[in-house]
Amino acid sequence: MAKLSISLAQMQITLGDVKRNTALMVSMVAEAARRGSHMVVFPELWSTGYATENAKELASELNGGTFVQMGTAAQQNKISVVGSVLEKRGVTVTNSSAFFAPNGRMLGVYRKLHLFGLMHEDEWLQSGGSPLAMDLPWGNTGLAICYDLRFPELFRRYAVEGAKMMIISAEWPLVRVEHWRALLIARAIENQCYVVATNAAGETGEEVFGGHSIIVDPWGKVIVEGGESPMMLTAEIEMDLVDEVRKRIPVFDDRRDDVY
Repeated sequence: MAKLSISLAQMQITLGDVKRNTALMVSMVAEAARRGSHMVVFPELWSTGYATENAKELASELNGGTFVQMGTAAQQNKISVVGSVLEKRGVTVTNSSAFFAPNGRMLGVYRKLHLFGLMHEDEWLQSGGSPLAMDLPWGNTGLAICYDLRFPELFRRYAVEGAKMMIISAEWPLVRVEHWRALLIARAIENQCYVVATNAAGETGEEVFGGHSIIVDPWGKVIVEGGESPMMLTAEIEMDLVDEVRKRIPVFDDRRDDVY
């Protein structure tokens, strides 16, 4: 699949209101499919926001609740759906990004490696234990969530292992939106891959999230970028560009992995 159409569901999340947020997710998946997109990406914790003090009550197990609703929306609209939600795992809860294929099947779950202490995430949630890259029709694809963006080692690992795209779900505050933009573009340039990132927008609880959901190509060019309000963005990308850029400047051949 050389050409790929992607929608970014830059939604405003209602804190702790799973029913309302899920209804919005379902309608946005349908709109992305209507636009002819192959994939739609949702923000971090799109079904709850950072209602982490109630994480155990709001979380779903992998075979139920919010995960089933994501898979159903994917299947009914024949589109890949990606997004982060609270996952119940025994007595613990993780911040988990699930990837659903157009047939509704869950192809993988990435659990956030780096928990964000400034929003007390580490007090309520368990961190994940491993990265996740998947072989998809358009190429190897790595998943990450919000604060992970500040740790370039994760993205370099994905790239060295062959990833051509990184998908990031986030709730990144407006006050630090310049960091968001700069880091996303840097991750694309240094790893010569597509970066597909959806942020929440507007007020959720006491926080205002920054929007600016974005797709950056392997050359660092911004393909599409949202503003600060809730919206859906859609763009088509050309996956063959990854190999072209990597041939143009062969950074992976020139890496000194013998010394770092």
